[in-house]
Amino acid sequence: MMDGFGFPVSAGDFRFRAEARIVRRLLCGIEHNGPVLDLGSGVGHWAEEFARRFSQVIAVEGSNVLYQALDERCAPIHNIRTVHGDVMAFEPDDQYSLVFLGGLLMYLNENDVIDLLQKLIPCLGPEGTILCRESTVRGQTVTRAGDYPVIYRSVSDYKRIFKQCGLTLKHVERNEPYVLMQMGCELVKKWKRVVPEPLQALPVVGRLVYWGMRLGAPWIKRLSEVLGIRFPSLENHFFVLRTGSSVHE
Repeated sequence: MMDGFGFPVSAGDFRFRAEARIVRRLLCGIEHNGPVLDLGSGVGHWAEEFARRFSQVIAVEGSNVLYQALDERCAPIHNIRTVHGDVMAFEPDDQYSLVFLGGLLMYLNENDVIDLLQKLIPCLGPEGTILCRESTVRGQTVTRAGDYPVIYRSVSDYKRIFKQCGLTLKHVERNEPYVLMQMGCELVKKWKRVVPEPLQALPVVGRLVYWGMRLGAPWIKRLSEVLGIRFPSLENHFFVLRTGSSVHE
């Protein structure tokens, strides 16, 4: 997300630590003795986080490059099992306390999203939870092709899909650390569009934007709402899902 914007290396660590605090709060009532299924694990940051708090983590990643980094990161951690394979072809073989989808659904078309979620439902243990962390848009679905094919859906679209699958949405929450960093990314993009490349000074501008976002977060996030500006154009939300008929918060 933040490559090529001149942000300091610590920016990624800041965002992950802040997101991890949100996830711990969202999962505070879940049984931690059961296993976690982490689909689309990437390089393993979340798998590593869950391994500290759950009995076992099964981390599945299809990309050759990402899986190599995942396997190297998680090799020393005794309660993480890494699986190299397509998440759509993976057959769950346990009852999971948690299934984590950390930015996976945006790479799938709607039929595949529904097929995947319906396949996961029978594998949830008592009080089992699906936690999705997905990039979202405020308006209609945005589909991008090319080198980075992705589908950005609205919160209402995800609610409709989850309901269609028979899942109950227990809680939805905007991922504020992600949104804050996305604001910085979009500001730098605007800078890069108007300033010739030799004059962009990204290492300087990126750091200024990053620290400006962090130090000014409380009022910067409210400013777009007060002015009625749709900024940033891309957001991110956590969705806490359960089976059954629990009341939506």
